[in-house]
Amino acid sequence: MLRIHKIDAHYGDIQVLREVCLEVKEKEVVSMVGANGAGKTTMINLLSGFLRPSSGEVLFLEERIDHLSPHRIVERGLVQIPEGRQIFPSLTVLENLELGGYLPQARRHSSRNLEMIYGLFPILKDRKTQQAGSLSGGEQQMLAMSRGLMACPKLLMLDEPSLGLAPLIVKGIFNTIREIKDQGVPILLVEQNVFYALTSSHRGYVMESGRIVMEGSGESLFKNEHVKTAYLGV
Repeated sequence: MLRIHKIDAHYGDIQVLREVCLEVKEKEVVSMVGANGAGKTTMINLLSGFLRPSSGEVLFLEERIDHLSPHRIVERGLVQIPEGRQIFPSLTVLENLELGGYLPQARRHSSRNLEMIYGLFPILKDRKTQQAGSLSGGEQQMLAMSRGLMACPKLLMLDEPSLGLAPLIVKGIFNTIREIKDQGVPILLVEQNVFYALTSSHRGYVMESGRIVMEGSGESLFKNEHVKTAYLGV
């Protein structure tokens, strides 16, 4: 579904991505792990159209998208859940969800999508008239994920969904990621929590200093000695 081929990217004179190659297939959860500053969020923002590559190409559903604006990329079904949630705090939970489903094709399925989301996160149904800024951190992450699902994504990109959350909440978020995958939505997951990322993924990539230095199944990377030493403290 998504193929990234030899992507380079710069911020001014500083090169932040170097010949990155990555792919996501149908019904897969693919993780991209690495230390803070490795270039993971830069890669997600490039895929979303906020940054143009210096060279290389991005194909989504066999169409080249690295020249498209962000709203055109969302129209094609590639949807990002940003780091730090980025909800609209002064709006209600329901208003945030409705904004996620603003595209014409999503509006046609808004009732079905709301029912699905309330099934995944019953607490959001209870809080639907509450201002989003008054939710807990975990509830805000649920809302951010749900807002992305309202757009009827063909592929969902999650950027650091566990950031700043308590361990018990993180466990629940990753259980939900597995449920979303079971519903047939492929996921590209960018995550510093290597344990949860790799144990939840079919395949994974390790990024260091803007390069992909390792790839393989989630299980094989989790057992890799370099990954254990560098990211799991083993």
